[in-house]
Formats: sequence, C-alpha cells, structure tokens
Amino acid sequence: MQSASPSDPRSRPREAAERPQSFTHPATVRYAETDQMGVCHHANFLLYLEDARTAMMAARAVPYGELEKTGIGLPVRQVQVRYKSPAFYEDRLLVEVWIERMRSASVTFGYEIRREDKEAVTVLATAEIELACMDMATRRPRIFPKELRAAFSAD
Repeated sequence: MQSASPSDPRSRPREAAERPQSFTHPATVRYAETDQMGVCHHANFLLYLEDARTAMMAARAVPYGELEKTGIGLPVRQVQVRYKSPAFYEDRLLVEVWIERMRSASVTFGYEIRREDKEAVTVLATAEIELACMDMATRRPRIFPKELRAAFSAD
C-alpha cells in the first residue's frame, strides 16, 4: 500500500467547502474527562467522534443498534487523529462528521472537532476513522448491503 505524502491531498482533511454533506453533533467536556488542570484527556476525543458518527447514522435512518440486529457489524479498522488545540472542562464542542470514502467493504468517516465561542472558532482536532463491514455471525468481512451503501452515499 502506498502512503500519502504531506503534499498529497489524501494526507490532509478536506476543507469545509470540499466536504460532502456533513452532520454536526454537540458535545460538552465533562469533569470526569479532564485532568487536574481541567484539560480534556486526548482519548476522550475518540468518544466524541463515535457519538457523532452514531448520531449521523441514526439521522440517516441507520441506527447502529438496528444494524447489528441485522447481523452486520462495523468494527473500527483504523483511526487517525491530529490534535491541534486542547479542550477544557465545560467547553461546548461541535463535532462535524462526513463520509470521506466508501469502498465495497469499508467506509471512512472524516471529522472536525471545534470549539466556537463569541471571539473565535478553534479547530481542536481533525480525524479519519475507517470501519470495516463485517458479518457478525462469521466475524468475516462482507460487502455493504445496497441499503446501507445508499444511506452512507446520501450526499
């Protein structure tokens, strides 16, 4: 597999104008997610990303719990997060998510986590998470069903 160089467009997140239809989900940094200095631990960003992704799926009529009942799972295959600025206790965040790439048996979501206040918008992190399509009974990869592919391609 060939890796992307820093000048390659695949190695950077899409600018807002380049993104397919996105979904924005709110999050608030809770006290339990911070250290003694009130800074959000980096691992909690993954929780915000997952919440936004599952909310987007539900908004597209594909609630994750219902999907699993049909025997399809979407395990995480790869995570890439670029941290740019810290989040702090009680920050109100917006997590934007979109379908970055769709393949026959995997989907990659793109993300941007930002804090918006009266003075400025601060991008805290960008990310990509690739999920594989899996048959829950066999634990083997499978092709996305047409209905799921259509819901993910609703851009």
